[in-house]
Amino acid sequence: RVPAAGRAKAAPRLSEAARAADGQVTKTVDNGPTADRLDVVFVGDGYTAAELDRFHADVRAKWAEVTAVEPYTTYRDLFNVWTVDAVSAQSGVSGDPGPDTVRDTALGSYFWCGSIERLLCVDQPKVDAYVAKAPAADLVIVLANSAKYGGAGYNEPSPTLGYEGISTASAGHPKSGQVAIHETGHSLGKLADEYFYPGVPDYERYTGPEPADPNTSTLDASAMAAQRAKWYRWLGETSPDGGTVGAYEGGGYYVTGLYRPTDNSIMRVLGKPFNLPGVEAMIAGFRRHARLVTPLTPTDRPLRLWRTAQVAVPHLASADGRQPVVRWYLDGRELGRFAGRTEVRVAELWLLDLRTHKLSVTAEDRTPAVRDPEIARSLSSTVTWDVRL
Repeated sequence: RVPAAGRAKAAPRLSEAARAADGQVTKTVDNGPTADRLDVVFVGDGYTAAELDRFHADVRAKWAEVTAVEPYTTYRDLFNVWTVDAVSAQSGVSGDPGPDTVRDTALGSYFWCGSIERLLCVDQPKVDAYVAKAPAADLVIVLANSAKYGGAGYNEPSPTLGYEGISTASAGHPKSGQVAIHETGHSLGKLADEYFYPGVPDYERYTGPEPADPNTSTLDASAMAAQRAKWYRWLGETSPDGGTVGAYEGGGYYVTGLYRPTDNSIMRVLGKPFNLPGVEAMIAGFRRHARLVTPLTPTDRPLRLWRTAQVAVPHLASADGRQPVVRWYLDGRELGRFAGRTEVRVAELWLLDLRTHKLSVTAEDRTPAVRDPEIARSLSSTVTWDVRL
């Protein structure tokens, strides 16, 4: 059964020191201003005040696991990571080791959610109360102080805080980092699960409409190519999870009637990479929140002759060494001599009149991992200043 809220035995109230630690916010990874970065907020559950150092160590370890997987590896400089300390009265979480175990924790985490042992659920309003303490939140990961296998994904955007979803994972299980990555596939990539349930009558055959998610389809490969639908641009390509992109029957929990792009991506099997359509979807998710160019010189007032326009462009850790393409423009005309630079002095523009001009810089990621033109258009960011003598 699912442990009911409020069923825990009476526990000691938090000490004054524990109350002081509760809600403390730390910026664990700093890659720039929140407005231009994807801000990940980690909150722990089932950690007492004495265990907060271990919570922070768990966060560092899990984030290292996440950023070891593409496309997180290439784009890791687009992320900020925050931790919010949630002090629990008791160590551990409900449902561990068994369904009758109930613990008094800050976020009310529990296994056996929906009578499924591995499903690790949380009290979302309690999570939100802690997440709201961070300066910004685009993605939330809850780490449960447990070595039991499990996790869950809350994939709808928060109606109050606007983040994309919550991923839960048990901090002490060796596969918990993979669980977190899989769950962010749902929240950031809007990817469906690619596994299915043989022998379960309700999931033998899918007969519904075309799913909205980018990695399941009612179309087989030939129909997909003919209709130029879903992942048709990737058909026949070798995928990092092994094999070729095609249309493999089974996915979205259904044995038949739905197809997935490859046989075994991380959306089906933990420890595998994202497949090519999955990588593209994740990059699209990253770019919903992160920009490729950040102004270091304020844009709210005109730049005069003695000023310098300066920006920061994140480093990409791609295997091919690719970096964003940086181009400068004056009144819409490209200034080729400044290509690749991150700062330009107004005096270098050779302005000859007293008019107000527009100086712009654009950074563009020309990654081969994106073939959808709509997503490709999002991989560009621009900053503009007014300039005059």
